[in-house]
This record gives sequence, C-alpha cells and structure tokens, in this order.
Amino acid sequence: MSSDESRPGPSTPAKKRSRWDAEDHSSEGPQKPVATKRLKSKPPPESQSPASIPSSAPASRQVSVERRRPTHSTYVPPRTLHPPIVPSRSVYCYERLNSIEEGSYGVVFRAREKETGDIVALKKLKLDEEKHGFPITALREINALMTCKHENVVGIREVVVGDTLTQVFIVMDFIEHDLKTLLTVMPSPFLQSEVKTLMLQLLSAVAFCHERWILHRDLKTSNLLMNNRGTIKVADFGLARRYGDPVGVGGLTQLVVTLWYRAPEILLGATTYSTAVDMWSVGCIFAELLLKEPLFQAKNELELISMIFKLLGPPTGTTWPEYSSLPLAKTMNLPAPYPSQLRQKFPYITTAGLDLLSQLLTYDPEQRITAEEALKHPYFSESPYPKHPDLFGSFPSAAAGEKRQKLYKSPSAPARAADYKLLTEFDMP
Repeated sequence: MSSDESRPGPSTPAKKRSRWDAEDHSSEGPQKPVATKRLKSKPPPESQSPASIPSSAPASRQVSVERRRPTHSTYVPPRTLHPPIVPSRSVYCYERLNSIEEGSYGVVFRAREKETGDIVALKKLKLDEEKHGFPITALREINALMTCKHENVVGIREVVVGDTLTQVFIVMDFIEHDLKTLLTVMPSPFLQSEVKTLMLQLLSAVAFCHERWILHRDLKTSNLLMNNRGTIKVADFGLARRYGDPVGVGGLTQLVVTLWYRAPEILLGATTYSTAVDMWSVGCIFAELLLKEPLFQAKNELELISMIFKLLGPPTGTTWPEYSSLPLAKTMNLPAPYPSQLRQKFPYITTAGLDLLSQLLTYDPEQRITAEEALKHPYFSESPYPKHPDLFGSFPSAAAGEKRQKLYKSPSAPARAADYKLLTEFDMP
C-alpha cells in the first residue's frame, strides 16, 4: 500500500482523545513527515535572457533598478502593525498538570510550557458535537480577548492544536483564584477598603471593554479571577460579542448572563440591549462582595423577577418608562408601589456606597450608571480609601491543588491547682 493510501482521508472521523489528554506529558507530539516536491527549474523567458539585454547598459544601473523594486504593492501599506501569519503550535509544547474546571464551552487545564517553564491555563474548546464548523462563540471569545488587552482582563497567549481537528486549545495566563471560591473559603468578608479596590479594578476592565464595543454578557464572581497580589482579571468571554448597529436579524439573544446576575430587561424579553446588562451584573457582584453570598439566589426566572421586585420595589412609569413595552410585561401582576429595601438589606454601607449600588441596580437601562461614571463616584474617594493590591492577604490556590495548612493542635489548659500534682525532687530517678 502506498503512503498516500495509508493516510486518513477527509471523511475519517476525528479521535475524541489524544495522548496529551490521557497521559505521557513529557513526550512530544507525533511529527508527520513533510513530503517535499522538487520543482523543475524553468528557463528564463526570451525577453529576459542575457542575450536580449543590450551589452551597452552598465551593470550598476541594472542593480539599482532591482533595488528600487518595491517589496509590496504601492497601493497597499506594508504589514507592520500585525504579526506575520504563522501556523499554530502543537499542544505537546505544554505539559498538563491538573484539571481546573469544566464549563459549558470548554474544559480548563493547568499546564506548564516545556520551553520556558511558565504556568498557563489551557482551555480546550468543546468541538466534538459541532456539525457546522468552528463555533462562532469560540471565535468571538478569541477576538474579544485579543481586542481587550488590559491589566484587569485575562491575557491570551496563543491558540494551539492537538492531533485532530476537534482539539483546539486557547492558552491564557494562569490566575490562582476565582472570587466565588475565595468568598466561600474566606473566614470573613472583604473589608470596605478591599471591596473598593476590587470594584475599581472590575469597573476599569468593564469600561475598557465597552469602550471597544465589547459586551461580556456573563459577568459573575466565578468569572473574576484573582491572583495573590490583589489583582483581579475578567475571564470567560464565551458569551462576549460586539454590539452596535446593526444588531442582526431578530435582535440579540436572550440566553445570556447567568440567572442570578441577569438584568430585568432580559428577563422580560428585551431583544435589544446594550452595556447596561453588564452594569446590572456589576451591581450584583458589588452586593455579593458586601454580603459574602449572592444577592438573588433564585431557582428560575419568575422567582428572580419576584425577588428583584421585592428588594427594589415594583417598577413604575417614573423608574422604568419603557416597562410596559417589553414583551413579557403584560404577563406580570405588579403589586402596589413601595420604596426600595436596599438600606434594610445593607445597613452598614455608607450613604455614598448605597447610592452607587442603587444606580447599578436601576430598573431603566437608560438611567443605569455606566462604567466610566461609576469610576468617578464619590464612594471611592471617601474614607476608608481603597487598599493597595499588594496589601491583600494570600490564600491557597484551589486551581493549583493547594490546600490550607491545618493548624497545630495545641495542648489543653492546665487542670485545677488542687488536682495538679507537682513534680518534686523525690520523683526524680
């Protein structure tokens, strides 16, 4: 059988697993021989043959003509702002260390680059069930990460591939913690100064994304990563996309944002929305940092709407003028109007902090505060001032497999003096 017949054709089904997924991290990937084809040298055309060049032309003039020949079209600028197009590296350049978590759009591993020793996060995209080519959600995620280069957005390094077409990995910076896990293991909630620092970093990242016309659409504490130096980074852009005009046929999808952080306009069937949906999620994260637990822990959408109305009061024509035009508004039975219960829910926050929270959790998307405006809110300039990130405490990383060190068991306190027998010199051997 020839070498061409032994190769799998385009219709050969891709393998589900590779050696990188199963074992043998130190071995390099299979290197396929590259067939080289010898090209026949063509004789120069007669018009460019040496016989056709007049002998009277000096050699220096011919060399100068060749040097002045442009390397690109005069109508297209040279490619200086973008890197050259090169093939993706193999996933075998990395050694898998452990699995971190599995989400709806991929599985995240912790790995080490063999050449440099850097610890990175590898997100394997779920392509096994794809029947229509490369998923658009993955393309949007890669594009959003490349567009939003910010100190508080997780950095993307490259895209690597495995043995088959279904093994595509996004290489990102590894961050030790996520805020959701950190809030559950912390013995006490964050201080007010620490909450301000975290919120400033989150708002800075969200403002940067919105400035570049990127909607995250899935902001939550589990998608906020935090390192041991007090810096948080927004991650998981699987639902992110560009926004603006036109929005596409049928509007924007309503199947976005995790339920507990979903804005009321999406719950009520809005097909056009903007940056305000991210700001509602930021308000829910702000409340979660203060409470050390999610603000709206609902089981379904109807229960979530009821919890929102109970905390903020039912919407009125003043607080939400466009409420009656929403598709699902007619199915809702609103109770009698009553004021917001935010102060009762957050009794220890300052007046400025409560004002920022209420502006983030505003019903009307048009009146909801933007990220740029929130960064200038007086809450961040009052005492206690934001703590420097370097002063944050460190915790064991669950993603790296670290465990909190157990405390030494100290001896019990002495018994009562009447029952305690003192050691005398007669007891000595």
